[in-house]
Order: sequence, then structure tokens, then C-alpha cells
Amino acid sequence: MRRRREQKEVPVVAAQEAVGLVPDDAVVSVSSSSGLACPDALLEAIGASFRDTGRPRGLTSVHPIAAGDMFGIRGIDHIAVDGLLSRVIAGSYPSGPSSMAPPAIRAMIDENRVQAWNLPSGVLFQMHAAGTARQPGVLTKVGMGTFVDPRLQGGALNEATPADLVDVLTVGGEEWLHYPPLRPDVALIRGTTADTQGNITTEHEGAPLGILEQAYAARSNDGVVIAQVKRIAKAGSLPAQSVQVPGAIIDAVVVVPDQMQGTQTPYDPALSGEIVAPDGMIEPLPFGLEKVLVRRAAAELKPGWIVNLGFGVCAGIPRVFREEQQDGLITWLTEQGAVGGFPLTGSAFGCALNPAAVLASPDQFKFLQSAGFDATCLSFIQVDRHGNVNVSHLPGKSHVSAGIGGFADITSAAPRIVFVGAFSAGKSDIEVGNGRLRIKANGAVPKFVPEVAQISFSGSRALQLGQEVTFVTERCVLQLRAEGLVVTEVAPGVDLARDVTDLVEIPLHTARDLRTMDGALFTDALLGPSFGSIQ
Repeated sequence: MRRRREQKEVPVVAAQEAVGLVPDDAVVSVSSSSGLACPDALLEAIGASFRDTGRPRGLTSVHPIAAGDMFGIRGIDHIAVDGLLSRVIAGSYPSGPSSMAPPAIRAMIDENRVQAWNLPSGVLFQMHAAGTARQPGVLTKVGMGTFVDPRLQGGALNEATPADLVDVLTVGGEEWLHYPPLRPDVALIRGTTADTQGNITTEHEGAPLGILEQAYAARSNDGVVIAQVKRIAKAGSLPAQSVQVPGAIIDAVVVVPDQMQGTQTPYDPALSGEIVAPDGMIEPLPFGLEKVLVRRAAAELKPGWIVNLGFGVCAGIPRVFREEQQDGLITWLTEQGAVGGFPLTGSAFGCALNPAAVLASPDQFKFLQSAGFDATCLSFIQVDRHGNVNVSHLPGKSHVSAGIGGFADITSAAPRIVFVGAFSAGKSDIEVGNGRLRIKANGAVPKFVPEVAQISFSGSRALQLGQEVTFVTERCVLQLRAEGLVVTEVAPGVDLARDVTDLVEIPLHTARDLRTMDGALFTDALLGPSFGSIQ
């Protein structure tokens, strides 16, 4: 057992020196959601130390939300080296733009050079809490019926990885997934300011994520907590209620003045809630297919609702509300912790402009695992005849899952789920305008398929729970019902047989009251009074 220090000044050291606190064969818990709150300098120093000295080696790294930011060598790719990394557990893995080489961690997983699991992000935070409290693990329905379920893949991503990390227990006559507790030896966390006693604040961060849970889990395991920050302050100068992690559990601080606020995102005080930026900073979506999709998805939402938004096309939905001067009708949530404000898209996803609150991710996930919010809007890669959805695996690219992230937590109990995306993938030629859709050429890759490549969402479980599941595409709207997938609307200009049912190899039922989507969606003009009543 390492000797506990008294509450004195915490060592402020270079990243290379801090790496000396990471032992061989350690379980290392890393805060990050891609580049958001990622202690990238510490990970880079670990990689450099291994190249120079061969130490530390045999690490197990844990990344509750996302392991890398998909833009070059950042995040986990610093340590994705044979001998250095033995095991990894993450909510999601970087995929990278098609113009770039695949991330190193994905190559390691593909080639069976590392054991790798993909588990739900919210559950991963709860596994830390269970480890801290000496509890036997987490019992939850999150992930049941998906590839995380041990009766399918158990979250294992390759042949080198045992599928027994998660198991099924019967408690009170019900089946539950059981996830083991996490007890890391090292926590690598990030904040904005550390005082000389090690107290950590996060005033410039887009979200604090789960740094307290990760630090507690390491400390309770007699482990080491290392914090990367932008600056140092005098002891006693930080407001007590602003401290996210108390200095009493910090072992070392590394100062990196130029750390980014988020993934490829420089510091902006409006993203951390320090100022309120002018409304004009948000540009409207250009007219096109994406705008048609998000307009129709927006029609599923009601004033006063609390709505979670996923990565991808759905993040554009708030732009439609703002353009229609209906901003403020919906309270938006992202899994990283932002509540309210205007959620951002692209590399800044996870942050919100002018948020009403920025919560710790574990607290946000508790709410997202409940049925307390009204709806979620999410993207999809594939849908099969059972209503199963794949969001985690891109067929043909790799057998490595990009990751389920917070998707499983969010969809586990959401009363309404709106999946949004194109009807097919691949290069297509589709025109929108003048109140109609004109399909010249379809994408070559079907997205409605007999069997999904990986089950990220269980259609049968959704039906058992009574969840309302809607699929919004540019040419039709479908609902998941007891009889299967039912087409409830088609776009003006679309022939149901030629443009929808004949293009897929699964049965698509037709609603008795099949409707035509509102032509206003397909015009380059504001919807005006019809906004919110275009279903």
C-alpha cells in the first residue's frame, strides 16, 4: 500500500515525470470524449516513455465515452503500441475520416494484437462507482439484447478477447446484465485549474465528464491520480463549490497551457457557460437532403419536451428550431453533460453554446437510463426486419465496432426514439425542391437489410417495453409495430413500390392511413406556421 501524503502542496511535474507513477500491468482509466476533456499530453508521454525505456508495459486502458478524436494521432493512439497496451475497454473507438489511415487502435484490434471490449458509456461510469464502493458490480438492463449481451458477443471485439466480462444474472425473477466493478490503478483526468494543493476545477471545459468517479475509483484502489490542467492557482483561491476533484486525492499535476477545449475546438467561454454568446453565431442549415431529414424529425418533437441528441445528422435539429424562431421550446441534452443551450455539431459535438447547465456525465447518464426524458433523436447505419438497429459497426470497413458509446444507455428506456438517416448509403443522386423529392439514382448500399451486422438496439425488446420507435428518411417515414416495419408516410414525388418497398429484401408493411409528407419540407423557405404540425 502506498503511503498517503498529508494535505500539502501537490507536485507539479512535467508529463514525462508523471509517467513514472504509472506501473507496469496497470489498469489506467482515462477521461475523454474524443478530444473533449482528454489528457492528451499524458497519453503522449506514456507512448514516448515506452518507446524510450520499454516502460510502462502491459497496460489495460479504460475510456468510458470515446478513446480518440479521429483526427490523427491523439487520445488512445498514443499508447496503441504492441507491448505497451494489452487490453482496452471503451465506450467507442475512433474511426477516422476515409482519407486518413485507420487509427492505430483499430488496426491492433483488427489484427488480434490487443484484447478489446466495447461497453455502454454510462455503465462504464457506474462500474467505476461500484469499484469505489466495493460493490460486486452493476446490475442493469442496459445492453440487453444487443451485442454487449454475453448471449451474443459480450462486447468482445475480436477473437483474442474473451466474451465473459459481462454475464447474465437472475434477480427477483428478472434477468439482468451484470458488469464487474472497475478498480483502476491509475486515473488520468483533465481540468482547467489546479491550486497548489491539487484542487481541480473545470471552468474552461466543455464538460467535466466523469473525472471525479474515475479519480475516486483509483484512490479507493490505493492507486494514483494524475491531473492535466491549463494553469496553477494559489491554494485557497478557488471557490470551494467549483472544485470538481479535491486535492486530497491528487498525486501529481501536469500543466499544459494550450490544451484544446474539445475535439479540434479552441477555448470558447460560451461553450463552458462562462458567457452568453449572441444568437447570430449559429448559421442555418443549407437547404438540401439533410435539412429535409432534420425538419421531418423535428416534427416528432413537442414543445416542453426534454430531448437527447445523438452524433451525426440529428445534431442539426436545433438549427431548424432556431431558424423557425422556435428556439427554447425544447430542452436539449447530450450525454457529455450539457443541458439546454444550443448543442453543436461536428468535432465540437458534446459541447453546447450557452448551456443552461453542464453536469457530470455520470449524472447525465443516470437520467438518460431512466424514462424521465421525452425522446431521443439518433442516427442509424442499418435496420433489419425485426427492428434491430446497428449504429456501432460499419460493414465492410473493419470487423471492429466503432462503438456503442452512450447509445445503449440512452435507448434502454427512452419512451420515444426517432432514428434519422438516408434510406440507402453510398453515392446517390437525389434532388429536393419545389415541394417534392426526385430520385435519379439510389445509393448502392441498402440500410434496411434482413439482418444487421451488429445489434446495437433490440427491436423485440423495444416492443416489449412499449417504446415508440420511428425511422425518418428522405423518402419515407416508418414505425416499428408488432407486425414489423410499417411505412406511414412517403415523400411527394416518391412511388411506394419503385422507390421504397422494391429496393429492400425485407417486408415493409404499409399503413392503412398512408400519408404524403408535407410538401413544405421540400422547399427552400421557412415552414412558418406549419412548423410543428407537419406530421
